[in-house]
Amino acid sequence: MQSETGPLADSFPQERPSRRIFRDETLLVLALSLGASAVSALISFVGSVTKPGGLKDQAATLNASAAPGRPWLDLAWQLFGIVTALVPVALVAHLLLREGRSLRTLGFDRTRPGPDLGRGAVIAAVIGSAGIAFYLAARGLGFNLTVVPEALPAVWWKYPVLVLSAVQNAVLEEVVVVGYLLRRLGQLGWTPGRALAASSVLRGSYHLYQGVGGFLGNVVMGVVFALLYRRWGRVGPLVVAHSLLDIGAFVGYALLAGKVGWLPTA
Repeated sequence: MQSETGPLADSFPQERPSRRIFRDETLLVLALSLGASAVSALISFVGSVTKPGGLKDQAATLNASAAPGRPWLDLAWQLFGIVTALVPVALVAHLLLREGRSLRTLGFDRTRPGPDLGRGAVIAAVIGSAGIAFYLAARGLGFNLTVVPEALPAVWWKYPVLVLSAVQNAVLEEVVVVGYLLRRLGQLGWTPGRALAASSVLRGSYHLYQGVGGFLGNVVMGVVFALLYRRWGRVGPLVVAHSLLDIGAFVGYALLAGKVGWLPTA
C-alpha cells in the first residue's frame, strides 16, 4: 500500500486554497454555466429591442423541439441537454470536495426532506402567484417578450421531459448562483450585501432574454432566495420551490395554452 506521504497524497493540496484559486474557480464555473447564459441573454435582449415593434410582439421560446418530426431523436437531444446542463453542478461538487467539503455544505442533500419540501412549497405558492401577475403586467406595459414555456410535440415523453427540465433548472441555478456563489464570494472577502447583489443581478441577467420585466422579476426573486438561504443555510428548499415554479410554468402552459384568454401565446 502506498504511503500517505507518497506521490498520490502530494497531488492533493493539504492547505486551504488561496483567494486567487477561489476567484479563478468561481469565474470558470460561471463561464461554463450561468455566466455564459447571462452574456447570451444580454445579446438576445439587445437584438430584441433593436427590432421594429414592441417587445410584447416578440416571443422567447423554451423547451423547443430539437429534432422536429423525429420523436426518438428529439427525446435523445432533450435528455442530452438536461444532463449536460448539470455538469457545472458536478464541477461544484468536485471543487467543494477538494476543499474538504461537499454539496451537503450548501444544504443540497436528503437530510431534511420534510422541512425542505414544506418550505419550498410555501415559497412557490407565494412567488408563483406574484410572478404571474408581474409577468402579465410587464408584458402589457411592453417591458417583456411573450414567453412560450414549451413547444414540444404531443408525444408520450413530453410531460416527463418538462418536469426533468424544470428540476434541472432549479438544481443548476440554486446550487451555483445561491449556494456556491455566495460561499465563494464570502471566502473572497465580499461583504454580505455585495455578494447578495451579485447573486441577484446574475440571476436577473440570464433572464434578460425575456425582457426588462424578466430581469427585474428575477432580481427580486434572487434577493428573496439569497436571504432565505442565509437564514436556513440550505439550498434544498430553494431547489424545491424553483422546481415547483418551473413545473407549474412548463406543464401549466402545455395544458392551458389556447384554452384560457389571459395566457398570452406566440
